[in-house]
Amino acid sequence: MSNFDYAAELSIEREYVAFLYGELDAVRQQAVGRLSAELRDTAAASPEERWRREVAVGALRGQVSRYRAAENGLCFGRLDHGAATTYIGRIGLFDEAHDYEPYLLDWRAPAARPFYTATAARAEGVARRRHLRARGREIIGFHDDVLDLAAAGADTDAALLAALAAPRARTMRDIVATIQAEQDEIIRLPHAGIVVIEGGPGTGKTAVALHRVAYLLYSRREQLSRHGVLMIGPNPVFLDFIGAVLPSLGETDVVFATPGELMPGVRTALEDAPEVKRVKGSRAMVDVLTAAIADRQELPGDPIEVELSDVTIDIDAEVVRDARKAARASGLRHNDARRVFCSGLLDGLAERAVDKIGAGWLSARDTGIRAELAADARAELAEHGVVRAAMGRLWPPLTPQRLLADLFGSRARLAAVPLTDADRALLWRKGAAAWTISDAPLLDEAAELLGVVHTGARADDRRERIDYARGVLDILDTDDDPDVLRAVDVIDATGLAERHAERDHRTLAERAAADREWTYGHVVVDEAQELSEMDWRVIMRRCPGKSMTIVGDRAQRRSPAGARTWADVLDCYVPNRWAYRTLTINYRTPGEIMDLAARVLAEVDPAAMPPKSVRRTGIQPIAVHVAEALPVAVDELVRTATLATGSLAVIAPDDIELNPELTVLNPAAAKGLEFDVVILVEPQVILESPCGAADLYVALTRATQRLYLLHSEPLPTPLTEVRS
Repeated sequence: MSNFDYAAELSIEREYVAFLYGELDAVRQQAVGRLSAELRDTAAASPEERWRREVAVGALRGQVSRYRAAENGLCFGRLDHGAATTYIGRIGLFDEAHDYEPYLLDWRAPAARPFYTATAARAEGVARRRHLRARGREIIGFHDDVLDLAAAGADTDAALLAALAAPRARTMRDIVATIQAEQDEIIRLPHAGIVVIEGGPGTGKTAVALHRVAYLLYSRREQLSRHGVLMIGPNPVFLDFIGAVLPSLGETDVVFATPGELMPGVRTALEDAPEVKRVKGSRAMVDVLTAAIADRQELPGDPIEVELSDVTIDIDAEVVRDARKAARASGLRHNDARRVFCSGLLDGLAERAVDKIGAGWLSARDTGIRAELAADARAELAEHGVVRAAMGRLWPPLTPQRLLADLFGSRARLAAVPLTDADRALLWRKGAAAWTISDAPLLDEAAELLGVVHTGARADDRRERIDYARGVLDILDTDDDPDVLRAVDVIDATGLAERHAERDHRTLAERAAADREWTYGHVVVDEAQELSEMDWRVIMRRCPGKSMTIVGDRAQRRSPAGARTWADVLDCYVPNRWAYRTLTINYRTPGEIMDLAARVLAEVDPAAMPPKSVRRTGIQPIAVHVAEALPVAVDELVRTATLATGSLAVIAPDDIELNPELTVLNPAAAKGLEFDVVILVEPQVILESPCGAADLYVALTRATQRLYLLHSEPLPTPLTEVRS
């Protein structure tokens, strides 16, 4: 090490990485060429050949996307083991002329594992681990971890600390190059089911979850690529923040959604009051919705008179009750069972009509005449306006939106469901109201209970295609020679109709996001402690295989409907079949700020242990007391703080009016995000809010460098020691 020439080594690394980029450009150009050729050939292909080419086009598009994504930080590390050297990067690049020897090893490959897990105590055959730092395509520096204990000592934490101290950008930085051993163990955990990752602020749990997904897509690609991955985050800002991480690893078949977007056609960020969240989030709402649907399967209060051409009959409670009993006994969902109800009602009414028409002359033995009269009466009843209106009222076709809007907008309908009077009052709302995040899982549950509203248009269209295909096959089937292969010998009308149906050219992610019944190969849930029992029902339906990565910190729970223990959430779905891991090291928040946050955490949960910060900066949080107008003070502090390098956020309570040109986050919107500088406005007001201590804990732990507490009211007790 005494003769180590840093400049010479840097020159070698730059030359090799430039070579790797040349290889990347070459393979990307080849892939683009193949894609262009496939697109050209697909346009000219026969219908029978086109489907195969479209599959190839989709695969090539994904390949080109991965090569483009790899441009950002292609190579970030190197392992020296004996005389061999292995470079680690975002994708794999190979020497095709020499048995596909790797120029660059994909970070997810098993051989790359020592880059994350090797230590001086357990070197795993690695003599030296090199961390490369890049700006664009240029290597600007490196640091070596010397793992050979006989070699001269080196600062093995320098690369990590340098990365953690680097300024934050507006999107999450890729942490592949700084993953630590406890994080890597979770990323590569062989457990195929549900894995819960719990950790305090800054422990890297979100990044670990994302890289676990990338690793699973790499190691279980065939299984997962057909269904895609669902990534659930707390809000759109957070999803934008993390959105670049998976694509940067070349994985694009991922649907990003908030809990308010899991029901297709619903996109909402509106929150209910905490008590309303508690009611709507309870599993008891399944019984509420079931009762609300049953309440819509009505009996008439008074008989409904129906005048037919030969006789007048009544639709009364008795005949409707019989039809309703048969429909409910069918086991079908409400909209599917409506056909059974309507058919049973028509049969019962037709029987009554025949009894009246044949009174005095038609005996039970005249079955043929009775059947003919019943068929005529049934046909007339099916088209009768009064009967059709009665069926629409007694067993209406219901959408989830109509069911919930009618339920929440009617005190009478709320009285029919199993709730306390206090909870009914919380759910009632006057007039039309926008859907909230807590409504989304209720709409999804209602869709599950109701089934689809049958219009008949889709079935009619399919029948028309099949009839047309049958006619085509009849025209082709003109040869009577039994030795000649005919079209009908290789395909039937249904197969031909489906083959020529319009193809869906949307990406997997687009198709999955629009389809409520789509099931995913893997689901990631971030800020999972906030999700209610009803949210979890939706998520479990989306992933029947129960392959999930669940990320959360119960100390940051804001919602009264959220998880108190993970067993409460999971044991009813996968009892004793889920793995639990914790992250204990805080890589984001400096020790000076975390010491402050720990005092607030003690108010949230006295038994909770704060994560241990990996670094201290020497920069203490600063309290700024405001005597003049608060908006002016915030603007001045923002101007001063932005002179420092990096990102800045203002976090304030919702009811504080500040400069409208300033981007301000409330604590809920700041969850999961990180900034170099945070200006926290009126901590005492945040503490007094419904989710007070949890919100304040979240807000305090967003800063990576500097924290300012701007206040006109006295500081909360845990923060009184902050230097003014």
